[in-house]
Amino acid sequence: MRVNIIAIGQKMPAWAQSAYDDYAKRMPPEWKFACKALKATPRSSLSNTASVMQSEGQRIQDALTGMGKQSYTIVLDERGKGLSTHALAQVLKGCQDSGSDVAFVIGGADGLDPEIKAKAQLLMRISDMTLPHAMVRVLLTEQIYRAWSVLANHPYHRE
Repeated sequence: MRVNIIAIGQKMPAWAQSAYDDYAKRMPPEWKFACKALKATPRSSLSNTASVMQSEGQRIQDALTGMGKQSYTIVLDERGKGLSTHALAQVLKGCQDSGSDVAFVIGGADGLDPEIKAKAQLLMRISDMTLPHAMVRVLLTEQIYRAWSVLANHPYHRE
């Protein structure tokens, strides 16, 4: 199974990149984990939020299409469903059992194109708090790793 993060924003602070890299290298080889960072649409006084979201949405759709087979798409959204680690593990297990790849989508600063949200199989909330995008990428990567550790009965996850 391939597990991909598709995220708007290419530059992460060094601390976030280091934390992301730490969790990414822990991923099991059978979960072929990758993050595709896409360029954010430049903002100007002439651009509006809808056009920025549409432009970024097109890049996200192109990335999803470029991954090959259809993926189970999970969009991170502040109004999405809050999942426990165990619930996320069960979602990923269902994908693994059915032979589906998984794509997590993190939108840009202005939000995510409604068309991308509409096509997703799941809208998921990382937190009730507002978080910086770099932190979300780190937290998501850690939770994906933790979900794997739950499924593998790995000692990383303790209750």
